[in-house]
Amino acid sequence: MIRIGLIGDIGSGKTFVGKCFGYPIFNADAEVRKIYKKNKNCFKKLNKKFPNYIKKFPILKSEIKKIINKKNLPLLSKIVHPYVRLNLKKFLKKNKKKKYVVLDIPLLIENRIQRKSDILVYVKATNKIIVKRLKKRGNYNKKLVTLLKSQQLSMRKKIKLSNFVIENMSGKNRVLEQVKKIKKFLND
Repeated sequence: MIRIGLIGDIGSGKTFVGKCFGYPIFNADAEVRKIYKKNKNCFKKLNKKFPNYIKKFPILKSEIKKIINKKNLPLLSKIVHPYVRLNLKKFLKKNKKKKYVVLDIPLLIENRIQRKSDILVYVKATNKIIVKRLKKRGNYNKKLVTLLKSQQLSMRKKIKLSNFVIENMSGKNRVLEQVKKIKKFLND
């Protein structure tokens, strides 16, 4: 199995690009949302650590946003990330016979999840487009985005580590063309 890891800034369009490949995709952000909705063990740990904020199950995203700051983000990650990694293991096991899978994991490199054999694809977008996309999601919080970006490697370093760069700034057809070139390179 060849793992295609998508890396790039928050709001660059990694999830959109991942879907364009048409392979099984592991979306870490979606997994975190599922964990907040369905995993009572995670809730208990978060409730114990942050009792003033995490009060009821399922966990609401609004409650999580209230605790995210420079001090609490590592504590939150320490509780939630092991569940994400467990779900990733299950995903990889389930898809072990597939020729390709896509890993849409924002901190793929930073959390040392990538392997040397992974194909890394950097998804690039301008800051203006990224801010516009983030505002469309609702509840845009510039301070929160800045904090989350501070946890990531710089764009320059990520591009340097990437096998390919996809520019996601001018519509679906342009992205599909670039994905097609990568798939051709991979002989698919």
